[in-house]
Amino acid sequence: MIHLPPLSLYVHIPWCVKKCPYCDFNSHVAKDDIPEKEYVAALIEDLKADLRWVQGRKLSSIFIGGGTPSLFSGPAIEAILVAAEELIGFQSDIEITLEANPGTFEQNKFADFYSAGINRLSIGVQSFDDSHLHRLGRIHDGSQALRAIATARSVGFDNFNIDLMHGLPDQTISQAEADITIAMDAGAEHISWYQLTIEPNTEFFSRPPILPVEDRLADIQEAGMAILREKEFDQYEVSAFALNGKKAEHNINYWQFGDYIGIGAGAHGKLSLPEQQQVIRTAKTRQPDHYLGRLGTALTHSKAIDPDEMTLEFMMNGLRLRQGVPVDYFMTRTGVDPKSIQKTIGQLQSQGLLESNSDRYRTTPLGYQFLNTVLQSF
Repeated sequence: MIHLPPLSLYVHIPWCVKKCPYCDFNSHVAKDDIPEKEYVAALIEDLKADLRWVQGRKLSSIFIGGGTPSLFSGPAIEAILVAAEELIGFQSDIEITLEANPGTFEQNKFADFYSAGINRLSIGVQSFDDSHLHRLGRIHDGSQALRAIATARSVGFDNFNIDLMHGLPDQTISQAEADITIAMDAGAEHISWYQLTIEPNTEFFSRPPILPVEDRLADIQEAGMAILREKEFDQYEVSAFALNGKKAEHNINYWQFGDYIGIGAGAHGKLSLPEQQQVIRTAKTRQPDHYLGRLGTALTHSKAIDPDEMTLEFMMNGLRLRQGVPVDYFMTRTGVDPKSIQKTIGQLQSQGLLESNSDRYRTTPLGYQFLNTVLQSF
């Protein structure tokens, strides 16, 4: 029996100053003035059209991503949040995150974002090494990144994430270690540290850079993990590390197979419908000009997840978490009978890949190391 899980909101702002060569997100170079006022109005109409999915819940988290959301003004961000609170409502401890670039232009708005109601920033640093930033096509340098972190703290943010990549072209182990150490020394209590991958439909896919060989990648991973452990950062998810409990609640809701409404050009949503005993995925039209021309009718499809796919989707999310997910979430958030996976669970436990725990689906340290192998069993 499917029950209603917590509800989050994802807001997509698709414009960037420059498209990074590794980026496969729905982002578009802002050639002229961004139609900020028109886009905010479209987002609000989009949200109104999705109110049927709320089903009496309040929002537990909001994530404003992109693109580069920090290109928008503080008042524009505030208008989005005011509308969300009026139309749906906020839980008292709601987490509201905005992705921001470290450039000086965006830094000047951090105080406005804080005043608007943003209580968490995710700063896209990627590296503090200027040569690596240049090869990644970033438009900031290492000193700007450090100033962005300092600015965020000075205007009141005590909860922010630093995005860092590793496995960069020609990156050495010491350079990867330095990126993590610099972020820690700057006061980061949440670090997203993940390997650069080459994705289709990107510039790097068409003209791939030479990345470190597998042995170097493994050594970088091991060295970085050692530093994070030494400084008592909790690896609560595959590429997410938190100090002092500063976990990303919005992302945890994703990984625990919670619900989220997605508004904005190309935004996706995942919603539970207990009366129909279905879980559906939604998608909005991708091109910003098309989105702006379809006020309130941006939905391009709403499709139920096939029950045969539900198990894999649930496990792909839940087993990313170091602590896994409660066993009862499987039934209440998918509607699938746990007996259907009992044999697979038993086999993975006998192989030492899943813990023998009656309360949670959770990998062993070995299973976490070979997570893809575990997931292939479902």
